[in-house]
Amino acid sequence: MFRTETDPSRPAMITCALSGVVADRAQCAAIPYTPEEYAAEAKRAYEAGAAAVHVHARSPDGRPSFEIVDYQAIRDAIVAACPVIVNLSTGAVGVSVEKRLAYLDAVKPAVAALNMGSMNYAKYSEKRKDFVFDFVFENPISEIRALLAGMNTAGIRPECECFDLGHVGTLAPLLDMGLLAPPLQVSLILGVIGGIPGTVANLVHAVAQLPPGADWELVALSLDQWRLLAAAAAMGGNVRVGLEDNFYLSAGQMARSNGDLVEKAARMLRDIGRPLATVEQCRERLSLVHR
Repeated sequence: MFRTETDPSRPAMITCALSGVVADRAQCAAIPYTPEEYAAEAKRAYEAGAAAVHVHARSPDGRPSFEIVDYQAIRDAIVAACPVIVNLSTGAVGVSVEKRLAYLDAVKPAVAALNMGSMNYAKYSEKRKDFVFDFVFENPISEIRALLAGMNTAGIRPECECFDLGHVGTLAPLLDMGLLAPPLQVSLILGVIGGIPGTVANLVHAVAQLPPGADWELVALSLDQWRLLAAAAAMGGNVRVGLEDNFYLSAGQMARSNGDLVEKAARMLRDIGRPLATVEQCRERLSLVHR
C-alpha cells in the first residue's frame, strides 16, 4: 500500500460522484435521472480520466431511490457503457440497514460508501443568514458494523467516508476487530457544516490521523473543492469531483456534465506531475472483486 504522507509520484485515482440526493435539474440541468443518463455521465467521466463513479440511485422521475431495481438498472447501464469502477452509496436518513444491505447484496458493486459516524449535517446560506437545511445524520457504530459485515460477506470493498476527526478515530477499533482490513480506502470529506471545515490545515491534520497505509481521497464542496483538490494532489492523495459535490468549474461557470469536472481535475493533477491511476491499477491496489 502507498504511504499516507506525501508521495508526488503516486498515480492519483479520480472518483466522480455523478448525482447526490438533494439537488435536482432545477439547480443543474446535467444531473442524471434515468439509467441511460447515469451511463452517459459515467462514460463522460471515464473518458475524462475518472477510474470510479460514486452513485446515489434515483428513480427515472428523479426521486432518490433505495430500491434494488433502480440500483441494478443504473449499475448495469454504467457497466455496459464503460469499464469504470462502480461505487454505490449507503448513506441514508430513515432507511433501514436491511434495505441498504439488500441492494448491496443483489447488485454487488465493487465498492460501497460507508459513513463512519453520526453528525449534525447542515447547509448554511450567508445570503439568507439562515440554514437551508439542518438535521442529524445518524450512523451509529452498530449500523456501521452491520453494513461492514454485509459488505465483507458480499466481497464489496468499503469506502470509509469520514466527515470529522471522530470518524477517522473509528477506523482503528474496526481494524483491530478485523471488520476492516487492508487495503483501506478512506474519503476525507471537508466543508459540511457539522463536520471538518474546509481548510488546508484541517486536511493535513486529518491525513496525519489516518492508519498507516490508508489509500485516501479528498472530497470537498462547492468552489472550495478546487483549492483543496490542489492541496490533496500535492500531498499524494486521490480526489473526488462530480455534480454531487459541486456544479461549478469556476465562479459563474457551471459544468455542462460530470465530464467537465473530471477534465479539470485531471488537468490539475497532470500539471503538477501526478499521473492518473487507471481502472486496472485501482482495481489491483484496492483488491476489488466485483465491478
